[in-house]
Amino acid sequence: MLGFSVKKSLILMGSLLAVVAIAAIACSSPAPAPAIDEARLQSIVEAAVAKSAPAPMEQVSADEISSMVESAMMGMSESQVSASDIQAMVESAVESAAMEGASPEEIQAMVEGAVMAASADAITSADVQSAISMAVMEAQENMITSEDVQDAVSGAVMEAAANSLTAMEIQDIVESALEERAMMEEDATKETIIFSDLNWTSAQVQNRIAQYIVENGYGYPTDVILGATLPNFQGLQKGDIHVALEIWLPNQSIGWEKAVEIGEVVSVGTSLVGDWQSTFVVPKYIADAHPDLMTPQDLMKPEYQELFATDDSRGKARHVSCVIGWSCELVNTTQIETYGLNDSLHVINPGSQEAMFADLYAAYENEEPWLGYMWGTGDPALKLDLVRLQEAPYTQECWDSDKGCAFSESLVLIAVHKSVLPRAPEVIGMLQNWEFSIDIYKSIFQWMDANPGSEASEAAQWFLNNNKVWESWVTPEAAAAVNAALAAEG
Repeated sequence: MLGFSVKKSLILMGSLLAVVAIAAIACSSPAPAPAIDEARLQSIVEAAVAKSAPAPMEQVSADEISSMVESAMMGMSESQVSASDIQAMVESAVESAAMEGASPEEIQAMVEGAVMAASADAITSADVQSAISMAVMEAQENMITSEDVQDAVSGAVMEAAANSLTAMEIQDIVESALEERAMMEEDATKETIIFSDLNWTSAQVQNRIAQYIVENGYGYPTDVILGATLPNFQGLQKGDIHVALEIWLPNQSIGWEKAVEIGEVVSVGTSLVGDWQSTFVVPKYIADAHPDLMTPQDLMKPEYQELFATDDSRGKARHVSCVIGWSCELVNTTQIETYGLNDSLHVINPGSQEAMFADLYAAYENEEPWLGYMWGTGDPALKLDLVRLQEAPYTQECWDSDKGCAFSESLVLIAVHKSVLPRAPEVIGMLQNWEFSIDIYKSIFQWMDANPGSEASEAAQWFLNNNKVWESWVTPEAAAAVNAALAAEG
């Protein structure tokens, strides 16, 4: 065995590690150096194994190998050696060896010697696998990166290669370790994506559609945070929420522009293009019966005060404004003040979307007067005949001052927290292709209306099964995975 022993091989391996450490310290920014590629390294190992011949010597146990691997990995953890640092060390060591005149033959001789020494110890593939498994477990406990694990595993394989292992068997061990590393990387990168579950139907339906695709098509776990516009937008800014599928402009213009300016959030697409909003909506049967009721200012007239008054409105016209916590609440308040209606309207802020809708449905069913805020994809607007009072056309100047004009046609943005961009690029690609139109939502709403009590998740699956437009938003692989999941659920 060319005079090699276990002790000599360990001394040799220690010398090699010393060269790497010295090179790393000496060269904080190592110059590029020729690297030994995978094919060359494989050929060296194979050649070394082929030339090895066993000789009876004291065996090195699997426990001792595991101890060496664990010790090396603990050292990496404590010094916080990153994968890029390790790469720099290797390149520096190769460069140093080249500068000292080490030839490929000399490098091969060193590798052969180490492999031959390991061969003498008659270590089995089971020993090697056990050492690798223990090393991976240690890595998981100490939060060592997958690159660190691979370096340690590679070192363990070279140190433990036995004469009884063929090049193919060594390759199998390495591939097994790589598979384990891939699983670790997947677990590490597939972090939960949290959606803003705004407290109205269209937002929740969109979330359930996106969640189903992200979970089944791209393998990310998802979750939601339920809330109103303002608190959930703050959550998006802080990174507690990662994706918001409905950022309504101009309602949220001030907060949105500030968040974009400081780089907290990014717009990646649009949704519900062309939706409308109005602070002053009445049923069509009221508009038909009172053709002189045309503008918000007309509400100051005594006859309309009386028309919309209720027992609890103190003689004023009852106005159902936005849900508490929605950004339109502030817009409604500003417009009412601008139009001089503070003394003419008794404003009600419902506690939920459901309360708002129930109030309008009850009045409409009995053909009673109703006045309030509504938007185009609000459930009642999709099934009732409603009319908006006339206002001056929207201008940016008007909106930035007193909002004494109509809402603009809504721009509904899809926004993500900046942290999602690097860690879920395939999800970002899906959101960039997202084309959830008003017509799509109308079809979903009609299904929900025909199936009372249906949940947003059920509506999402109905859409995914019956309208395949979503397949154009995702990769072919993701589409196939989603369709397989739908088929499995029947």
